[in-house]
Amino acid sequence: MHDIIQLLPDSIANQIAAGEVVQRPASVVKELLENAVDAHARHIQLIVKDAGRTAIQVIDDGVGMSENDARMCFERHATSKIKQANDLFAIRTMGFRGEAMASIAAVAQVEMRTRRRDEELGTLVRIEASEVKVQEPTSTPAGTHISVRNLFYNVPARRNFLRSNAVEMRHILDEFQHVALAHPEISFSMHQSDLETYNLPAGKLSQRIVGLFGKQYRDQLIPCQEGTDYVAITGYLGKPEFAKKTRGEQFFFVNKRYVRHNYLHHAIMTAFEGLLPDESFPFYTLYIEIDPAHIDINVHPTKTEIKFDDERAIYAVVQSAVRKALGMHHLSPSLDFDQSSDFLFPSAREQENPLPNTTPQDQPGNGNTSGWAKGSGMQNLPNGSVITIESDLRRQHNRQNWQSLYQDFQRAFPTEEVQQPEEPEQIVLTLASKVNRLPGDPAPQPAESIETETIAFQIHNAYIVTQVSNGMMLIDQRAAHERILYEKFLNTLSRRNGTSQQILFPKVVELNPADFELVMEIADEIRGLGFEIGVLGRNTVAVQGIPADVPVGQEKELLEGLVEQFKWHQSELNLGKRENIARSLARRSAIRHGHKLAVTEMQNLIAQLFASSNPNYAPDGTPTVVILTLDKMGSFFTK
Repeated sequence: MHDIIQLLPDSIANQIAAGEVVQRPASVVKELLENAVDAHARHIQLIVKDAGRTAIQVIDDGVGMSENDARMCFERHATSKIKQANDLFAIRTMGFRGEAMASIAAVAQVEMRTRRRDEELGTLVRIEASEVKVQEPTSTPAGTHISVRNLFYNVPARRNFLRSNAVEMRHILDEFQHVALAHPEISFSMHQSDLETYNLPAGKLSQRIVGLFGKQYRDQLIPCQEGTDYVAITGYLGKPEFAKKTRGEQFFFVNKRYVRHNYLHHAIMTAFEGLLPDESFPFYTLYIEIDPAHIDINVHPTKTEIKFDDERAIYAVVQSAVRKALGMHHLSPSLDFDQSSDFLFPSAREQENPLPNTTPQDQPGNGNTSGWAKGSGMQNLPNGSVITIESDLRRQHNRQNWQSLYQDFQRAFPTEEVQQPEEPEQIVLTLASKVNRLPGDPAPQPAESIETETIAFQIHNAYIVTQVSNGMMLIDQRAAHERILYEKFLNTLSRRNGTSQQILFPKVVELNPADFELVMEIADEIRGLGFEIGVLGRNTVAVQGIPADVPVGQEKELLEGLVEQFKWHQSELNLGKRENIARSLARRSAIRHGHKLAVTEMQNLIAQLFASSNPNYAPDGTPTVVILTLDKMGSFFTK
């Protein structure tokens, strides 16, 4: 038999490696910007055309490369960052694997011009699909100019998997922000299709944050700083009142490398506990300086994951630093002195009115044997006899608790307000689903209907209770309303006939560049729902109208929540655009737990829910209704 194992050609091996390193145009931007930083550049320029599909250019004024280095940088595992295995645990540079340039050159047409400052001529290298086409001397400014064109031109399948220009541009902006935030001492500029997107001069970190995210950030930044012998924390936090419904403005940098770390994010969210509205996310940009020997960054090809040798210590320092910063600016939650902390018997009333014949000297712990005997029901009298004292106060306290519970129940169902008419009206609902049938019950005929009582009521303003033929129905008002709105929005999107309610004073919403690109991508669809949005300037929109079914008053939160939910669905569920928008808007527009409903509103909600195509479940699959049958209720009271 012939041998079947063979060594792959370099071109194929490079394409395989490119599948891990170069996933989309943003991956190219990340690698080229980080190389420019490692080259000690003072100014870096990024030019992007057609969201990176047509061209990506990075121009820097760094140290440049010699003729041999210019050719060697396109070979696999060729790097100037490390020389031996121990260097992996002392990495201070952005790159170190020596795979990026070889991977990019395997799936694109690359041209590089580079020159050292002490040389008169530079080097021009053109390479396509790992094959060197041109290498010759050239006249070029000091530094390096790399142009990547026609990404994935020789891998059509990979090119077809790219998303829309708005999505790809959003990822490019994210990578640009990460590198620019990590190095405020370097000047950055970015051009998108011949239009300047950013022009960031070198300066302080606070100036870089304002330059990237807008002038409104000047008033919300809180400095954060903490240092130990093991780790040092610096950076800025956003004030809680400026928290957004959208993620994406939370940044961790370890030794100036952007990383994602859910564990440390939890530390910050815990420190903000009690200060943020529900489902809101604060802005933060935190820098962790630590000895490279205590971390491992060789975890993932994208180098955005990191491991610490003592994560708990880092967690504690980060949490302490955030709490200290919030406390110094008087933002920590204060104690509620009106709230009673007397949870244990005897009650405060008993302590204020002690039983007769007891004095402070008779209390336990004072060394007096004449006080309360062990057991709390016995008392030593002066003559030495012992009598048993009934705990009347405790029983009285329990009785008062039950009376208060009963009074709360009476207030929830006031008998004097429920007038019984001579002929009680009944609303007849035809429940088309199986939710009102036991597994063994025969299926009802289409003409059969289930009579329900006219009165439905809420429990804790979160769940609706109503009577059905075989027991009691419990409805989650938020999940039910989400199901109703989802089907309505999906139908409106298919017909593009959404009605809009105008806002008297349009709401101005500042978005980060990535979210702005996303809003522009889905602008036609959300206009079909009834939104009216105008562009005011860079990354700024004005909400002039919202769908008629959405309550007025929280237009800014609604748009930010729609964007955040859309991004989550896009990344986690990979939904189509229409279904994604319908789900996202339904999720953000549905009534919340804690919202009080009138009886007619509850009845309408029930009727609309069971008129939907799938009343049993919300769009995300969570149940909307639960049936508590008579047999089940009876089992609670039997032995």
